[in-house]
Amino acid sequence: MDSTPVNWEALDTVVIEFAKLENLIEDSSSAPSPSSSSYHSRLIIRQIRRFLETGAIDAAVDLLRLHAPSILNDHRILFRLHKQKFVELLRKGTSEDRDSAIDCLRTALAPCALDAYPEAYEEFKHVLLAFIYDKEDKTSPVANEWSERRRLDLAGFLSSMLRAHLNAYDPIFSMALRYLISIHRTYCLRQGITSPISDLTERLLLEERDPPATPQDILYEVPPFDEVDIQALAHAVELTRQGAIDSLRFAKGDLFLAFQNELCRMRLDVPFLDQLVREYCVYRGIVNSAFGKQHLPEPVKPNQQDPGYCSSRDCSLELDYIASKHSDGETSVTNAQMDDSPENNADVTSMQGIDFEVRCASDLASIHEDCSTSGSQHLEDPNVLYRSRFSGNGERAKRKRWRGRYDDNSYMCNASLEEHNKQEHSMSTTVSTLSKEKQGSEKLSAQDGNNVENKYEILLGMKELASKGMAAEAVQEINTIDPNFFGQNSVLLFQLKQVEFLKLVGSGDYNAALKVACSHLGPLAASDPTLLKPLKETLLALLRPNEDALGNALPLHALAASLQVAVGRRLGIEEPQLMKIMRATLYSHNEWFKLQMCKDRFEGLLKIDSLKEANTPFLAPVYTSKSYADSCTNGSSQVTVCSGTKMSEDGSSPTQESSRDVICDENAILKVMEFLALPRADAIHLLAQYNGNAETVIQQIFT
Repeated sequence: MDSTPVNWEALDTVVIEFAKLENLIEDSSSAPSPSSSSYHSRLIIRQIRRFLETGAIDAAVDLLRLHAPSILNDHRILFRLHKQKFVELLRKGTSEDRDSAIDCLRTALAPCALDAYPEAYEEFKHVLLAFIYDKEDKTSPVANEWSERRRLDLAGFLSSMLRAHLNAYDPIFSMALRYLISIHRTYCLRQGITSPISDLTERLLLEERDPPATPQDILYEVPPFDEVDIQALAHAVELTRQGAIDSLRFAKGDLFLAFQNELCRMRLDVPFLDQLVREYCVYRGIVNSAFGKQHLPEPVKPNQQDPGYCSSRDCSLELDYIASKHSDGETSVTNAQMDDSPENNADVTSMQGIDFEVRCASDLASIHEDCSTSGSQHLEDPNVLYRSRFSGNGERAKRKRWRGRYDDNSYMCNASLEEHNKQEHSMSTTVSTLSKEKQGSEKLSAQDGNNVENKYEILLGMKELASKGMAAEAVQEINTIDPNFFGQNSVLLFQLKQVEFLKLVGSGDYNAALKVACSHLGPLAASDPTLLKPLKETLLALLRPNEDALGNALPLHALAASLQVAVGRRLGIEEPQLMKIMRATLYSHNEWFKLQMCKDRFEGLLKIDSLKEANTPFLAPVYTSKSYADSCTNGSSQVTVCSGTKMSEDGSSPTQESSRDVICDENAILKVMEFLALPRADAIHLLAQYNGNAETVIQQIFT
């Protein structure tokens, strides 16, 4: 079973976009400023969330008045805020706070309860029991009102409402990860497969979701939604049918807006995501590596003319002002307070941008030791690599500086200092892996740092050579590092020689091209029968000398990525964890929609289609992901798919043909899905057994 090739260049693009929109890298280009209104809005939402999670209700309300005053016109929200404030005042337990709670009850909570929503007055009377029952009494009728879980639920609900209200959705990459991991989990569960990346996905995508945003009553008077949209949304984000209808109501019937709302409800471990992105960016040469002396980078200077601009100082002053209004004792959190905490001081230090001054005169003995322990020949003269054509071409100067979230600590509110230190240590050891023997070290020496930096420069140099089609030069450099490398990676050698052959054909040097074919391509294909077909396709280039055979036949960026991974492993540097996640989840995405017998309606919105590498006619297959494909084979027989399955050409009206040529139309499929609450694949399978008759299927199930 083949795995899905990944378009790493496309992934680079969406990752860079994510890092810019989240203000994680310093960038002086003309790209959209991270101080845009969307970034500012997401920052405000996180601050409001933090206030609510710590019980600082008045501080949250003041921020809402400043940035989203119309949200307080919704009396449902206002009632919940007043009720939580009442509970928080009683929680403090002092006589003064008890008097304040009574005043809140009279002036705010009671009047709001009259017209918030039908159940609000009953809830108002119920919460009065908090006067009688202590917060420590877990068996009282108001134990749920006292629970701090109420804070989290209110914070999550308001975050859902504000995201839609302020149009402050997460970047595409963040939403795509949620979606792909969710599908991967579902696919593995249905197929009886143990996910090869479960340790990563379980940590990255949390189980809990924010409560859904709820539509106002006036939005309930809407025309019926298309059942196709309801089922697509319900199965895409794992909602009940009624949940999908409510989500569409809130989005006023906009399927894609409802889909974004639901994706953003899924919670990610943000520090871990940043760690994965940083590791990937270093590996791909997008940002500077992290092996030298650290220093605090200069903050990005945003465009102050931007209407959405809000500097850290502005936000700090704003929060200080809000906190000063509540100095009578209510819990509130300001940026200054957060900066004094050990958690946030650690965050400021750990997520700083990094510069490293590359030292070309590396320690030969250390590199010799590392290469030999990884099973490869030692690097006889590493300085050759730094004298080579890829060391001084300015690529290093194009790299950006990682700055992290050191000016935004709100996302760390639930992380302890100990856990944060573990995450930062994990980041440093992952990004700067030397070899298996050195992965357990807590701190790299300067000498080891130089060694790792040199190895990364070697990898990036190889990647650059291959991506430019400089195959002969890449082969020469790799043989200098490890003469035995291609003996164990014959497919990569074949691909590089394909590139060399096609370049020679393109330049008109047919004799040299045939020499490459006879000396390398032919012997390699003779020893590996799977290479015979790509060899034949490659030789056809001789019949089309005027065409750009190299550009049309070989995706050089894919070859460059494969070469980088293979050489990196020989040097003791594993591929980034994000690459493993994307390779596995994109494979699952493909397989899942084969089972569903339709195309994914949302893959274009999330740019998932661009992340899948297009098939190419000449390139020999690379087996770098075979282990995952093999693991997906185990247990797959537990799910039965009819042998006559096929997907329609346009993807919109899939069909299912049994041995008796039974065809199920779209309406029958939707009817069975709706009435029996079944996934699409199961509905099609049942219809195939009953000649495509939806009524017969439903009758058989209920009888």
